[in-house]
Amino acid sequence: MTFRIASWLGALLLALSLAGCGYNDFQRLDESTQSAWSEVVNQYQRRADLIDNLVATVKGEANFEQETLTKVIEARAKASSIQVTPETLNDPQAFQQFQAAQGELSSALSRLMVTVERYPDLKANKAFADLRVALEGTENRIAVARGRYIEAVRQYNVLTREFPTNLTAKAFGYAPKENFSVANEAEIARPPKVDFGTGPAR
Repeated sequence: MTFRIASWLGALLLALSLAGCGYNDFQRLDESTQSAWSEVVNQYQRRADLIDNLVATVKGEANFEQETLTKVIEARAKASSIQVTPETLNDPQAFQQFQAAQGELSSALSRLMVTVERYPDLKANKAFADLRVALEGTENRIAVARGRYIEAVRQYNVLTREFPTNLTAKAFGYAPKENFSVANEAEIARPPKVDFGTGPAR
């Protein structure tokens, strides 16, 4: 009985010490960053799926500028070829490759939308108009998801650097996570205005 009580007290003291040194906070914030990251990836995938349909619709315009369309197709293929896993958060090179590929796709898509303005028949196409509105909504969701991820990682990374939780981070291997590089993090906290048309946002 004495041994059992001693074991129970030992477990209790261990639990209290782990809680006091931030171990439980690391568990919670690590889960939070994983969840936020999954949402970022889901929204980027949703955009990629919409772009496939958009490209198919634009191809129906016989005289559409092929170079612009080709760049979107290539950028979409490049972004989709990058294998994204939870480990990507802890791999600076893989994370930067992912971010760069999505940035290239965003730029190619923006150029496509500017070019479409020169094709009245395509602008009037209902299927294209619906896709355009869906893309606008998705770009907004991407901005929101990225903002949540940035905040989740910020909280986690602060915990890895502050004393005494930095000691816990070293003891249990909690390294700082990669984050999106933005010129102004306050700007990404609100969805940008994406002018893909005059239809109502979804």
